[in-house]
Amino acid sequence: MKKIENFYLEDLHLQQLIRHYLKGDFLQWAEKELSEFGGMCAGDIDERATHTDREGQPRLIKYNRFGEEVSEIWVNEGYKKTVQDTYNKGIAGYIHKEIPALGRRGNYLYSFAQGYLLSQSEPGFYCPVTLTMATALLLDKYASENVKGIFLKHVLSTGEVELYEGATFLTERQGGSDVGANVVRAVKSGTDYELFGEKYFASNSGMCGVAMVLARIEGAANGSKGLSLFAVPWRKTDGTLNGIHVRRLKDKLGVRAVPSAEIEFDGAKAYLVGEANKGIYYMMEALNLSRICNAIASIGIMRRTYMEARNYAFHREAFGEKLSHYPMIRETLVNLAAKQQVETSAVFRLVEMFDRISNEEIPTTDDEAALTRLYIAILKKESAEQAVHFSHEAIEMHGGNGYIEDFVLPRMLRDAQVLTVWEGTANILGLEVLRLMKKHSVHVLFVNQMRQELDRLPEEHSESIEKVLEGLTVLEYLLAKVAGSDEDTQTYHSKRIAELMVKVYESVVALGDAALFGDERRRMIAEVFIEQTWNKNEWFDSEMKSLKYFEEIIGMNVKV
Repeated sequence: MKKIENFYLEDLHLQQLIRHYLKGDFLQWAEKELSEFGGMCAGDIDERATHTDREGQPRLIKYNRFGEEVSEIWVNEGYKKTVQDTYNKGIAGYIHKEIPALGRRGNYLYSFAQGYLLSQSEPGFYCPVTLTMATALLLDKYASENVKGIFLKHVLSTGEVELYEGATFLTERQGGSDVGANVVRAVKSGTDYELFGEKYFASNSGMCGVAMVLARIEGAANGSKGLSLFAVPWRKTDGTLNGIHVRRLKDKLGVRAVPSAEIEFDGAKAYLVGEANKGIYYMMEALNLSRICNAIASIGIMRRTYMEARNYAFHREAFGEKLSHYPMIRETLVNLAAKQQVETSAVFRLVEMFDRISNEEIPTTDDEAALTRLYIAILKKESAEQAVHFSHEAIEMHGGNGYIEDFVLPRMLRDAQVLTVWEGTANILGLEVLRLMKKHSVHVLFVNQMRQELDRLPEEHSESIEKVLEGLTVLEYLLAKVAGSDEDTQTYHSKRIAELMVKVYESVVALGDAALFGDERRRMIAEVFIEQTWNKNEWFDSEMKSLKYFEEIIGMNVKV
């Protein structure tokens, strides 16, 4: 069976996206770096991920040999090497500092391309990377020069100074998604603060050098508007824990690489970041970044599980023929390939928008910012659900082998499942869409933009365009009904709105790709995608395009 040797070089679609969005010397440098990193991810990092998942999971060492509490988190040496390899490639650092070879900063698009490759082997470790990216954003944008001086160069380290991985500690036992119920206290101590209380799901515990923590300053208002943001070092300057006790590590279904803990603050030194009582606003900005990271991890899992299914189908024989000979297998592979490619284009288009609104030197409008938040919400929801679906389909393609831990698919399924929960469940994301509709009339912006983009598409796609327009009309009808309804009715339909929006959006992206790149394979992918998205209620498929286009879309002579 064909071994996947380099996740970047085997992905022609990703290469074309990189060449579309990056230019000049940045593009030349990025292609070289991504090629090297793609080989690392398919090779050493993938092997280490298997070891970490199976035998080398993080462990809590609560006490030392003298019975003294140390609350140390042990991770294996291979995991430490993956940490070093990944951060030294600038996955977090080069967003905020210059790339030495270029004399300029990188951007989120390059970082997310790295994250996409990494997630094909180690989506669990991409969680700490996400937390570090969020920590860097918050420190760089909102921290005082003094607090930046303490932490930022370490968070952005690419090997020249000690690395401080980041973390964001929000969740408390009584609150969960209801962050306004948080009760961790911040008590004034000199010019800074001390924290007291418990965080119930603290990911990257023990590995982080600094955590961004929401806490309530004594006397602050109840609810989310009384929360402030603090930078909390994991250790003091003498190397001892900073008033932090690790109660236990969570025994998770998946993402076993990342140590997630229940921790208690007992006088932990903390530095206020930004203005008091504004913490929820800062953290929501970081949450939008983390949601994109979540989508990146999802499309990475989709890509890996699709490739495993594709390669197995061309390797495995059943009833005297390769699996790839059978029409039902061919249909599955083509549908997976089409969905994965279109969703990857949709997510990277979102990333390009996020890069623009994150760059203060590029003029953007409030409408663009609102649309970006909408796309984050609907794509995070869709991609996370698809990561689970793709893992399921790949396991089914492998039959009994797909259920065996010697294959990568069980780990991919376990790691995919948490992506539907982290950074907001489907229900939370549906409510986010509803909030954006009420506050920014984002549904009007969305419909207008989709109609404009459909109008600009060439006439040759008219049949597909008509199907998308029919779907857009249904969406407009639903939006009109919901807009005039009571709150319960609006909430009830919010997920349906998000689901219809993402179908329209990804359909426009699919057709836009076909028009932009102009190759026959993308035209076929667009046709297949439109049909599987909008023709699901048609029981008899007379055209069977999945079979007709199989060789062009899937053929093993094509690096898809």
